[in-house]
Amino acid sequence: MFLNLLDAEATWFPLLFDTPFDIVRSVAVWLTLALILAFAVTFFLLKGETRRKFAKIYGIGAIIYAGVLGVLFLCLSFAEDGIVTILFVPLLILIVVLAACGAVLCFRRDKLVTILCACASAAALVAALVCIGVNYASGASLDANWLTSDQVNTVALYVFAVLLIAAIIGLAFLFGRNDKKGFNTRSITFAAVCIAMSFALSYLKIVEMPYAGSITIASLLPLMIYSYMFGVKKGVFAGMIYGVLQAFQDTYILHPAQFLLDYPVAFSAIGLAGIFAHSKVLKYPQLRFGLGAIVAGFGRFVSHFISGIFAFGAFAPEGQPVVLYSLLYNLGYVLTDIAIVVVAGVLIFSSKVFLHEMERFAQNRTASPAKTEETMRVAVCPSCGAKLKTSEKVTDCPYCHSPVQADQAAEKTSDQAAGKTA
Repeated sequence: MFLNLLDAEATWFPLLFDTPFDIVRSVAVWLTLALILAFAVTFFLLKGETRRKFAKIYGIGAIIYAGVLGVLFLCLSFAEDGIVTILFVPLLILIVVLAACGAVLCFRRDKLVTILCACASAAALVAALVCIGVNYASGASLDANWLTSDQVNTVALYVFAVLLIAAIIGLAFLFGRNDKKGFNTRSITFAAVCIAMSFALSYLKIVEMPYAGSITIASLLPLMIYSYMFGVKKGVFAGMIYGVLQAFQDTYILHPAQFLLDYPVAFSAIGLAGIFAHSKVLKYPQLRFGLGAIVAGFGRFVSHFISGIFAFGAFAPEGQPVVLYSLLYNLGYVLTDIAIVVVAGVLIFSSKVFLHEMERFAQNRTASPAKTEETMRVAVCPSCGAKLKTSEKVTDCPYCHSPVQADQAAEKTSDQAAGKTA
């Protein structure tokens, strides 16, 4: 399974300064990590309304910053690697539209603005896919990769792309049916920061494969934590945005459906990491996160696996079945990359402080029926310190499943308020 890794050379992009592209990428990695650290420290120090305003401003800045980096990387790729104009222009428009829509939604999120942003983003994506299709039909992308049209199975690529998209969306709505609807300032801010963090960590590569794909230092962990905190539907959307940015970071586009499978679809599957976040069957948060991460990694692998069979099967060594080649190639780096994320995630989710802070920042993640003040009590978990509202005197903590006794002082206050109301 790991035979392909033996021929791959380790590439540490943060330490490369050979070309203008490498210089910009290296500086971007360290600058992004510094900005994320500054956000984390400042966010924890500030309180109340000041923190909310800071988070909103920083979230807008993170979206604009990610957009600027995407445009810069794409322009450098156009200048150095010779990406054709018919791909450069629509991809450039796509990233500008996505960044602009994200910034606009931070200021205003009513129904009309949301619909307009969704339509603009969808139109930019469709235009990019059409241009990729035109480039493929012209034979330019095939010639650039030493392929012929009979070596790429167009029908299979489209069919499996549609099936995978439907499967991911179906799972997102099934497991995220109780998630709070819509984005608020908190969820947008954390989405921008987590996408930027994963984008920076993706440059910390242990091994880079010869035909795209790499093993990184837990680059997908921030996206998985975001899905666990804010729900599967928001996680899938954040993963899709990250997948588009990945296409700009390492542009390898052959076919419209291959573009979807290797970038937006593959990384939107990472948003499935939160499907067990509120499972009552799984007792430990480490287990809920670990199993969710495995499901997310499997979804990503399937997407790359299908692309490898029907788009890049011609690169299989002579005498080796195409299915086996794609299996070994993609499993070799995806399995290792996800294993690193699972180990890192389990260690983080073993921290009671982290669980407490995650619960505090992801307030109102789950939509629940309104409850009267008289029946609500505040409970504090003695094991992990998480605060939760409950209508029962004794309940189980949703994170560590320890028995929790409701705060008697809070209950008394509610009763007094009820008496005044009466």
